[in-house]
Amino acid sequence: MDLTHTTLFPRTPDLQGTDVEAMRATLRDYFHATFSRYEQLFETLACDDAYFEKAISLRHPLIFYFGHTATFFINKLLLAGLVTERINPHFESMFAVGVDEMSWDDLNDKHYPWPTVAEVQAYRDQVRAMVDEVIAHAPLTLPIGWSHPWWTIVMGIEHERIHLETSSVLIRQQRLDWVRSHPEWVACTLSAEPPVNELVNIAAGTVRLGKDRADTTYGWDNEYGEHVADVVEFQASRYLVTNREFLEFVDAGGYTKDAWWDEEGRSWRQFAHAIHPAFWLRTDASWQLRLMTEVVAMPWDWPVEVNYHEAKAFCNWKSVQTGWVVRLPTEDEWCRLYDVSGIAEVPANSAALANLHLDHWASACPVTQFAHGDLFDVVGNVWQWTETPIYPFAGFEVHAIYDDFTTPTFDGRHNLIKGGSFIACGNESRRDARYAFRRHFFQHAGFRYVVSDAAVVAPNVYYESDKQLSEYAEFHYGEEYYGVANFPKALAEIAIAITEGKPRLKALDLGCATGRATFELARAFDAAVGVDFSARFINLGVQLAQTGSIRYTLVDEGELVSYKTRDLSSLGLDAVHDKVHFEQGDACNLKPILSGFDLILAANLIDRLYDPAQFLSMVHERLNVGGVLLIASPYTWLEEHTPRQDWVGGYKKDGENFTTLDGLKAQLGKHFRLMQTPQDVPFVIRETQRKFQHTLSEVTLWERIS
Repeated sequence: MDLTHTTLFPRTPDLQGTDVEAMRATLRDYFHATFSRYEQLFETLACDDAYFEKAISLRHPLIFYFGHTATFFINKLLLAGLVTERINPHFESMFAVGVDEMSWDDLNDKHYPWPTVAEVQAYRDQVRAMVDEVIAHAPLTLPIGWSHPWWTIVMGIEHERIHLETSSVLIRQQRLDWVRSHPEWVACTLSAEPPVNELVNIAAGTVRLGKDRADTTYGWDNEYGEHVADVVEFQASRYLVTNREFLEFVDAGGYTKDAWWDEEGRSWRQFAHAIHPAFWLRTDASWQLRLMTEVVAMPWDWPVEVNYHEAKAFCNWKSVQTGWVVRLPTEDEWCRLYDVSGIAEVPANSAALANLHLDHWASACPVTQFAHGDLFDVVGNVWQWTETPIYPFAGFEVHAIYDDFTTPTFDGRHNLIKGGSFIACGNESRRDARYAFRRHFFQHAGFRYVVSDAAVVAPNVYYESDKQLSEYAEFHYGEEYYGVANFPKALAEIAIAITEGKPRLKALDLGCATGRATFELARAFDAAVGVDFSARFINLGVQLAQTGSIRYTLVDEGELVSYKTRDLSSLGLDAVHDKVHFEQGDACNLKPILSGFDLILAANLIDRLYDPAQFLSMVHERLNVGGVLLIASPYTWLEEHTPRQDWVGGYKKDGENFTTLDGLKAQLGKHFRLMQTPQDVPFVIRETQRKFQHTLSEVTLWERIS
């Protein structure tokens, strides 16, 4: 039935263990197998040009990914304290330039002076030797868990396995004459007449998601926490949607009729000039399919591979054709499919009973190959798009070593994919896996549809959005309205005045948003660090520091917008750009390195935290004795941000009013003294040309005394 490898690609290991030397051997094998398999993937590139010419305009060239996974090991092992020296600081900066998932309207046209393939390979050899040395000799106690330094080693391996998949997608999108076949990457050759899809009844039930801290396998931050949901009865397609079933949509003019596409989908379709799935090729008389290293006659019984927008448009079309409510499953519904299908995790010593973990082929296969209860391909073959934007479970925590793995995707723009693909390995292959991509991106992903009258409820994905980002850009760097001074600048001036005569080495702008106060503090402090939960907000500050300017649109009315350009020079801040640094972080769970500050500014932050008491109880640890904490807030307590029982003030206590200032005094009194009478500082936020928010923020200044 398949081409199962005689030697199985190692599974993500059990990290519990009691035998230290056995654990070293397990992780050494896991590391080398992954590192070698990743390099074998790049052996499918037939020439150096294939490394340097972008496969698609929205991603880096492949040379970046060849170096990125290696530099990830060094950068993270340094943070974990498992290595003390860099191998190549230049590479470890160049190949760690951050998330590059772009949309068509924020293309990065910066050109990097990439090193040669041979230079990157030599660097990878050095990294391999260093990681091998760490595994062989670094101190090790068992078990290995979330806070264990060796968790970082497994993190690096699992990270490379993610890129094993994402890089294979880019190779699949590279020019065909720049790739070649490889004995370790053999595609399936099976194909037959596709089955007729049909609906299967799925009984109602309760699903439980969220990885327990006691779990003995590696997990990413978004997998932990708790989510319990009651799923009502629904119907699901027995098979993944095949190329043949999707052809009906194409032949019906599905790519030409706006009615099937939402606004975002139409914008993508117009940008991409899409008229059929990206991996389909049309000849004069027939269809063909682009695989990673070859083109084959269309296997109509394989699952179609599309992005979310295409899958969603198909469902909209299918609804009209059938009269049913057809849509993609939610994450909860997919988990219900998993639970009722009797599936187990990939076995350790035998091939997966699914096209998963590279146990069978380096491609998709017919949708009839792997039955899972009454369904087929509940896991494996291709990832399955869901209706659910990725969101944090209750109890979510950012991992200090990789604090921007998930949080940049909490923006409502990244939808979860479930089930894994033929190349999903290690952590990716497990039920707990939660990976999300922008809806216009391609992975080895397809879909199955469900029929249900149950409404899809959008989860809380925190506060990032294009509209809000633009509003904050204007709030920080734009015009002053109604005679109200720029708020971040005003707060920075208060902070600078109160620290006159005190040390001014380092300042922390916590909840920095798009970063204006960070720049303003750098006028007086030797260094200023801006930290915010929103990576999208931070990226705007980074862009300003690196390029000196930003561009954004402002809503005037309805669909009418105006275009704005702001630059550091006109703000008088061009001289301080090299004194600022931005990074993503959770104010309630800051990285240990964020300490030793002479000033901490927390602007309009306290009433937006999920656990403000935790922040207030720990903030003194980040501040030098004699340093100043500036808290500014309108005290707008809302349960959507902070559970009622965790409010610092704004409620009745013992029958009397208990204000937030009362709460701050109670929380901070042990380590701080209130320096002066609180003062109100106004601010105005522009929403549209004729709608503004006018608010007063109370500013309190606290000196650390112990």
